[in-house]
Amino acid sequence: MTEAEKHLDLPLEDVLGDRFGRYSKYIIQERALPDARDGLKPVQRRILYAMLQDGNTADKPFRKAAKTVGNVIGNYHPHGDSSVYEAMVRMSQDWKGRNLLVEMHGNNGSIDGDPPAAMRYTEARLSSISAEMLRDIEKNTVEHIPNFDDSIEEPVVLPAMYPNLLVNGSMGISSGYATDIPPHQLGEVIDAALMEIDNPDCTVEDLMTVLKGPDFPTGGIIQGRDGIKKAYETGKGKVAVRSKTEIETLRGDRKQIVISEIPYEVVKSNLVKRMDEIRFDKKIDGIAEVRDDTDRTGLRIVVELKKEADPTGVLHYLYKNTDLQVSYNFNMVAIHNKTPQLLGLKQLLQAYVSHQREVVTNRSRFELDKAEKRQHIVAGLKKAISILDQVIETIRGSNDKKDAKTNLMNSFEFTEEQAEAIVTLQLYRLTNTDVTTLEKEAEELEKNIKKLKDILSSEKKLLSVIKNQLTYVKKTYNDNRLTKVEEEIEELKIDLEVMVPSENVVVTATKEGYVKRTSIRSYSASNEDPPGMKETDDLLYFDELNTTDTLLLFTKKGQYLYMPVHELSEVRWKDNGQHIGNIVQLDSDDTLVKAVPVSTFNDDQYLVFFTKQGMVKKTVLSAYKAQRYSRALVAVKVKQDDAVVNVELTNGQHDLFLATNHGYGLRFSEEEVAPIGQRAAGVKGINLKDGDFVINGIVFDSNHLPNVAVVTHRGSVKKMPLSEFERSTRAKRGLVMLRELKKNPHLIAGLEKITNESGILRIETENGHVDTENIGVMKKGDRYSNGSFLVDTQENGTVTNIWPAIDYQSLNKKNENID
Repeated sequence: MTEAEKHLDLPLEDVLGDRFGRYSKYIIQERALPDARDGLKPVQRRILYAMLQDGNTADKPFRKAAKTVGNVIGNYHPHGDSSVYEAMVRMSQDWKGRNLLVEMHGNNGSIDGDPPAAMRYTEARLSSISAEMLRDIEKNTVEHIPNFDDSIEEPVVLPAMYPNLLVNGSMGISSGYATDIPPHQLGEVIDAALMEIDNPDCTVEDLMTVLKGPDFPTGGIIQGRDGIKKAYETGKGKVAVRSKTEIETLRGDRKQIVISEIPYEVVKSNLVKRMDEIRFDKKIDGIAEVRDDTDRTGLRIVVELKKEADPTGVLHYLYKNTDLQVSYNFNMVAIHNKTPQLLGLKQLLQAYVSHQREVVTNRSRFELDKAEKRQHIVAGLKKAISILDQVIETIRGSNDKKDAKTNLMNSFEFTEEQAEAIVTLQLYRLTNTDVTTLEKEAEELEKNIKKLKDILSSEKKLLSVIKNQLTYVKKTYNDNRLTKVEEEIEELKIDLEVMVPSENVVVTATKEGYVKRTSIRSYSASNEDPPGMKETDDLLYFDELNTTDTLLLFTKKGQYLYMPVHELSEVRWKDNGQHIGNIVQLDSDDTLVKAVPVSTFNDDQYLVFFTKQGMVKKTVLSAYKAQRYSRALVAVKVKQDDAVVNVELTNGQHDLFLATNHGYGLRFSEEEVAPIGQRAAGVKGINLKDGDFVINGIVFDSNHLPNVAVVTHRGSVKKMPLSEFERSTRAKRGLVMLRELKKNPHLIAGLEKITNESGILRIETENGHVDTENIGVMKKGDRYSNGSFLVDTQENGTVTNIWPAIDYQSLNKKNENID
C-alpha cells in the first residue's frame, strides 16, 4: 500500500458530523445524564463502587477523600480529579441531596456557595443508605463490563434497592439534552413504587395521592399542583418555589421578616446581597436592615423593617424581585434502554420496577445455584459420615489427596465435588453434633431452594420480594417531608405607591441608550456642567420626575421599554448611567427614538405613533402599563421596510401634522385616527409619492398653533407657522412647504416643533459635524420659502438630522403641548 492510499479523501462536513456524533453519544450516555434505573451518572456510580471495593463503608472509619479519588481515576474513571471530587462532594452536601450517599468530614462547601476544602484535607465514607444502593452487587445482580484498560470489571448499573433517581434527583447538561429532576421524600417515593407494583394501571392522579410532589432538602414551599401533575404526566412542568417566611413583631410595633428556608439551588449569600442592594438602592421604601443570622441551629435571614413599612408588601416585592421565590422547571430526562428519554412519573417507576425484576431474578438464580451446590455437598458429607470407617480406611490407603478423591469416587460413587469436601473435612466435624447440624442445614437448604424456585417461576412472588425490600428501606431510612406543597401559585400584588419612596429625581436618557436617575442634590452640585455621556452621544430626554413615575422608551422597530423610575440605577450627574442593553435585551440594529414620562396610565390619554412609510396609530395609554417588563415589549406593528419616527402623548383632541422628505406637509384632526390595540399597525396618515418618506410627525393644540423649524439637506433653515396649513383629512398628499426648484431641489432633512423660542436647534451633517442655531433669531418663512442657508454643506456634507438641544441647565416643565 502506497503512502497516498493510507489517507481517505472525505468531505470536512462528513468527518466533523461523524466525530461530533460519536462525542455527543459519549457525553449523553457516559457523562451528563443519569440512568433511569439507579439514578446515577457514571462518575457517581464509580465513586460508590470504588468506595465499596475499598471497604470504605458506613461501619468503618472515615478515609481521606484523595484516596478514593485516586482509586476512582486509576481504576474506573480516567478523567480529571476535580470532576471526580466535585461529584463526590455534591453527594455529601445536605442542601443538594435529599438522602446523602456519601458522608464527609471537613469542609464540604456551604449553602453560601463557598467551595469545599481540597481533597487532601477532607475525609469521606459511604453513608448507610448507600449500602442499599450496592446491596448484593457481588451476587451477579447487575451486568459488569471491563473497565477502560480491561484490568478489572465495573458495574453498568447498581442494584439500587430504592428509586434513587426520584429520591435524590439529578441535574445535568449534555449535547442536545439537559435534565432537571427534583429530589423527593423517600417514604412517598416508595409508596408510589408499591402502588405502581400493585396496580400497574394506576394514573398519575392516583400516584399523587401518596407522592405529593418534590421534597427539597432546603425545605421551602412549592406552589402549583397543576405544574407538578403536568411534569409527572409529561416529564416537563413548572412550579413556583418560595422561601418559608414569618413576620415577627418587635418592640415599638416595628416588624421584621424572618426567612428560615430558601428555595432549592439558591445561593444564600447571593440572596442576602440582592436584598441588601434593594435596600441600599432605595428600590422600595421600608427596609431598615438585612442581615444573615444563620448559625449551627439553622438558617435564619432577617429583614428588619422601618416603623411605617408594610411587611406584606415588602415581602411580595422581595418574592418578585429576588430569589426569595423562583420558578422550578422539571425536565425529567434520563437514560432508558440506552437512549436519553423524557420520562413521566409512571415511566420512571416502571423503569425502576423493571430493573428490580432483573436484580431479584439474577440474585435468586445466583443464590439457587449456590444452594444447590451446597445441598449436593451436604448430601455427600451425610453419606460419608454414615459409612465413616470405610471412608477413613479408603483415605488411609491412598497415596495422596488426588488418589484419595479418585478412590472415594470409585468405591462409593461420590462426585468430584463431594469427594473434595470429604478429603478437606476437619476431624472435629465428625462428632455427633455435626451430623445433626448437617441434617438441619439440609432441611434449610431444601426450604431455601424451594423458595428461590418459587420466586423464579412466579411473577407474584418475585414482586412480593421487591415490595418487601422497598418496605424494609422505608422502615429503616424514612424521615419527615421538608417541603410544603400548596395548590395554587399566589399572585404577587405589589402596591408601588406604598412600597416606593416618593422622591423627586432628575432622569436622563441618551440617544445611544444610557439611562439614569440622579438625585436633585447631585444635579444641583454640578455647577451647570453637562451630564456625563459619551462625546458622540446626546440627550434624548431630561426632566425632573418622581420615583413613582414610569419612563417609556420607544424604538424605531416599534418596541418599547417599560422603566419604572424607582428601578433605574441611581448614578451621579457626571457619570454615564446604565446602558439599556444591560437591563433589557434589544436588537443590535434597533435605536431609541422617543422617551415619554408617565405618572398614571389612564384611559383619557393616548399614544400616537408616526412611521417612516406614513402610518399613524393611536392607542390608549393604559394599554402600555406592563406587569412583566424584563424584555422589550411590542408598542406598534412595523413592517420590515418601515420605522417609527416619533411617538407623542395626546389627549385625543389635538391635530396631527406629518412632514415628508420631498417637502409635503399634511395636517388633520386626531379624531380621524380611531384608537386601536397595542400590537396593531395603524392606518395610513399621508399618501406618499414614490421614493418619498415621512421625516417627522407632531401633535399640537389646534387652538394654539405652534411654529416649526424646517431644515433642508442643502443646509437651508426656516421657521414656519403651522397656520400656513389648513386642516385637511388623512391619507391625502398634503401641501408643499418648500419652493419647487427644477435644478437641485431642496429635500427636508428634519422638522421639529418649536416649544421654546429661545432654544437651540442642533443640525447634524453626514460627516458628523453638528451646527447649533438659535431658534429666536431664525427668520420666519411661508410655505413657499426655502429659508436661509445657515449650514456650510460644501465643507461638512449634506444635512442628515436635526433636533432641539435639551437645556440641562434648568429643569423644564412637563410637556407644554399637553393640556
